[in-house]
Amino acid sequence: MPDLDGFLASAYVDPAVFALRPDYRVVLVAVDGIEPGRGVDLADDLRARAEASAADALADVPVTDVPHVAAWRDAYRAFGAKPQRTRNSLESLMRRAATGLPRVNPLTDVYNAISVLHRVPLGGEDLARYEGAPRLVRATGAEPFDTAVDGETVVEHPEPGEVVWADEAGVTCRRWNWRQGRRTALTGATTAAVFILDALAPMTDDALHAAADDLTAQLRMLGPEVTASRRLIAAD
Repeated sequence: MPDLDGFLASAYVDPAVFALRPDYRVVLVAVDGIEPGRGVDLADDLRARAEASAADALADVPVTDVPHVAAWRDAYRAFGAKPQRTRNSLESLMRRAATGLPRVNPLTDVYNAISVLHRVPLGGEDLARYEGAPRLVRATGAEPFDTAVDGETVVEHPEPGEVVWADEAGVTCRRWNWRQGRRTALTGATTAAVFILDALAPMTDDALHAAADDLTAQLRMLGPEVTASRRLIAAD
């Protein structure tokens, strides 16, 4: 059984990231005891709720005017990314909700739905595939990032100064919350995972913790022995 508290205690956000956005906060939720194969009905229900929520939110305004989407577009510009070309994960999901959120696996589908319902970028990674603890840094440009192009596995590198999540083996998610790598991706066999909830103003701490509460409650339904640990990291 992994030491969830110890894993989270070693997580790190570089001061250079807070210098870029002092209002940034992240909640990390580590979970163990997930039973593979469970949660199909749960994921279907949450996905339907999230699609309806997105449709309601976008009935009268474009997705770029959703407050937390707009905040992340500004953050991307601050480190040189073009948000119209590389959209934050929340914006991408909100845009897809109109035609149906993706079906990946129950664990991924659950956290995608929570992301849309609470309007927060949210990523999930297989904890067993981590090399060390997660850290959020500004890249040197030398770090490896494993991804796929036209169905083929390739290794890319982030731009120097790009904000990335990484571990000791390389980048796990590029451009803060844009694209996750393949190495630590959740699968149908995942039993332990870490979830990353990224917040900027105007999202409040209460709203951020409410999203983490909801996520944890849903994950506890994926096995009778599910255990969870949480950590907030902020500039102060």
